Formats: sequence, structure tokens, C-alpha cells
Amino acid sequence: MIEGSQVVEIWQFFKEYVDRKQSMDVVAEKFVDLMADYGVDDEEFQNALGADEDLDQAIQYYLDAESEEEDY
Repeated sequence: MIEGSQVVEIWQFFKEYVDRKQSMDVVAEKFVDLMADYGVDDEEFQNALGADEDLDQAIQYYLDAESEEEDY
């Protein structure tokens, strides 16, 4: 399983190669979705918070969307 610290490491490596013309918000959201598809659970996303502002926003968006889905 991928841990929170690994999510941050992968993101920081990946972020360096993203074309600055792309919206970093969208790229970060897609990255978080991909990590979730690969089995990163909510607790590990929580552990990844605080390392990068773009990643933090995407994780918060993902976690908020997940909690809204659970409410239905």
C-alpha cells in the first residue's frame, strides 16, 4: 500500500515535470484520483496533508467529495 509520505514524494517529483500552462489545481485533483484508484485510503491522504498547498487542496476536495457520497 502507498503511504502518505510516498504520496507526497511522488507528487513532488511529478509536479516538477508538469507544464506550467496547465492548471495545477486540475493536475493535483487528477493525481489524487489516480492515487485513490491505486488504493491510497483516506487515512494516508490525511497523513499527506501539509506538504504542498496544491496537493492539500486536491486532497481536501477529494475527502469532502467522498464524505458527501457517503451521506447519500
